[in-house]
Amino acid sequence: MTSWLQQTPSFTNVLLFSMAAIVLLLVVLAFVTYAIYFERKVIGWMQLRYGPNRVGPLGLLQTVSDVAKLLIKEDTRPKNADRALFTLAPILAYAPAFAVLAVMPFTDKLQFADLGIGVLYYIALSGISVMGVITAGWASNNKYSLIGGMRSAAQMISYEVPLVMSVVGVVLMTGSLNLKDIVYAQQDMWNIIPQILGFGVFLIAAQAELNRSPFDLPEAESELVAGYHVEYSGFRFAMFMLSEYVYMFGMGALITILFLGGWLPIHPSLSFIPPIIWFILKFMCYVFLQFWIRATMPRFRADQLMGFAWKGLLPIALLNILLTAVVISFQKGFI
Repeated sequence: MTSWLQQTPSFTNVLLFSMAAIVLLLVVLAFVTYAIYFERKVIGWMQLRYGPNRVGPLGLLQTVSDVAKLLIKEDTRPKNADRALFTLAPILAYAPAFAVLAVMPFTDKLQFADLGIGVLYYIALSGISVMGVITAGWASNNKYSLIGGMRSAAQMISYEVPLVMSVVGVVLMTGSLNLKDIVYAQQDMWNIIPQILGFGVFLIAAQAELNRSPFDLPEAESELVAGYHVEYSGFRFAMFMLSEYVYMFGMGALITILFLGGWLPIHPSLSFIPPIIWFILKFMCYVFLQFWIRATMPRFRADQLMGFAWKGLLPIALLNILLTAVVISFQKGFI
């Protein structure tokens, strides 16, 4: 795919890229559909409950029916809501979540765009989604929605800082912002070993960025009635839920690339297994961890959440950068 970018744009190239984008969209939609199913099954198993087991064999069509129900429900809008912004908010939340996948190298050949600044591209685009949440809270003309939007803005901006800082150690070790270069640099050892502090910070900050338990305060039902999307119904509500799981897909792909060696095998003797299989296995381990955390951890209080970002994760991320810089300086003989 990458070689197409070096050719003169033509109708054929545009058509091929469009078809590939549609295929990726279908893959992501299939992931979202059955990630919800497996999340419900895994949480049910951990909490000694039944998951979906009625619609289709083993309940496999339960999420499909839920999606169909959302798509055919009436699209309601509050009378005093800002019509344009109310319509725009779900798009602002979803579009960046899908656009970040353009730079993800799933294998050494399976990638849409091989950007030299792939890490910055992901960080920059992912930050736009908070605008969709704020816009939804403001445009709904609902105090609960507004509080949920403001909570989300404060949370996502706060945890964006340690998230970015945790990646700096990887960039220092690799000497590149290119995601492929970062994977190639892990031929001998995955970054999770020398960057265990950065990995821990990234994992926790990513959980908060995704607004998932135990950091799901923007959707704290006990006090916000569902938060920023309380006034949304039908397919617009579905777009907010879709953006959350698409971001999980993107964050899982990114953490696999940055810390888990991407498509590289655990040992060279296992290189006969296709690279995409290695990528999927590592990616699914991260997704399972997400489900595990949601099933077992209680929600943070708002003050605990904000204090944890600035007083806990940020100092650890800065310490990781310092230690990485010192080790690299020793290795190159600067110290």
